Amino acid sequence: MKAIKKFVILGPESTGKSTLCKSLAAHFQSAWCEEYAREYLLKNGTSYTPADLLKIAKGQLKLEELTTKSLLDSNKAPILFIDTDMYVMKVWSEYVFGECDFFILDTIVKKKYDGYLLCNIDLPWVKDELREYPDEKPRQELFAIYKDLLLNQPTPWALISGNNTERTQAAIKAINQFML
Repeated sequence: MKAIKKFVILGPESTGKSTLCKSLAAHFQSAWCEEYAREYLLKNGTSYTPADLLKIAKGQLKLEELTTKSLLDSNKAPILFIDTDMYVMKVWSEYVFGECDFFILDTIVKKKYDGYLLCNIDLPWVKDELREYPDEKPRQELFAIYKDLLLNQPTPWALISGNNTERTQAAIKAINQFML
């Protein structure tokens, strides 16, 4: 069985995570795992509770598992780009509700990835039906939380900034470094 390298793209909302995942999957001729929260919130509404966040976290893990299996069964490069992980669920839970379910925290300890890409807040915020934080202050706060999390864990990570083209080029360079 081929070993799959897994890279998580994270950061505050509207920082180009999904766009970057798509670009990286295309460049490396591999695959990406979408953010389960979008599907869940579009189906169930944007008024959510901590219990909903736990369902979203479990849904994200299941989606990652299914995407990994699909990639294993394909002829694509064994590299998976993941749009959101349990760090995102932790930050979201704590930022909105001041608490985080132990399942999410335990999963953070258990799950291992090959690298993280932190998307900077230097792209303009774009409104959509699910986004909650258009103001600069929450974006800065959330970015600082993500950066602090990455600074205090052992997996390699890189800050990704600039326009979409610059982000893709910086991310490709970081991924190549991670895989050395």
